[in-house]
Amino acid sequence: MQAMKFPGDQVLIQALDSAVQCRGACDQTARVRDTLCRLIHDRTLQLPRIVQRAGEETYARRLIHHSPDLGYTVLAMTWGPHQGTKIHDHSGMWCVEGVLEGQVEVVQYELIEQDQDRYCFEARGSMQAGVGSAGSLIPPHEYHTIANPLSQQVAITIHVYSGEMTCCNVFEPRENNWYEKTSRSLGYDN
Repeated sequence: MQAMKFPGDQVLIQALDSAVQCRGACDQTARVRDTLCRLIHDRTLQLPRIVQRAGEETYARRLIHHSPDLGYTVLAMTWGPHQGTKIHDHSGMWCVEGVLEGQVEVVQYELIEQDQDRYCFEARGSMQAGVGSAGSLIPPHEYHTIANPLSQQVAITIHVYSGEMTCCNVFEPRENNWYEKTSRSLGYDN
């Protein structure tokens, strides 16, 4: 899939190239988070109109940029009213998520216990994030859900991953905070 071109794309790419070239996931995510917040507040990111369109059944996932030299990937995700994810991981990759439009609710989970293919999670905090805010997920603290809590407005988020995330684990609810892990392949929407 081809990366998107838009006003400000080179500013974004140059800033992220610089941000990821430090050592350690904590420093990288802090610099990426600061970069996204600054570019969103400055209104530097003017994504193409296609990004405004949410998927009918689930959120839309669109490739913005992949750096073959530095490995990181940038996606825009569009969330229709009340669209969201189940508990999932990021396949061991760090991620920074910034809100470009609307708002999202992120709930972080802690893995409490594992019994073969069954996992017990407990919610460890919920955050309502609005335009210009950004947060990071660093393994092993990567289990979370993300959703658009609004009923009348689309939300758009920018996600920067340390690599290209082509699959993740999704946790299907069972009983008493227990979940069953399934693997999910990930692609891009047009």
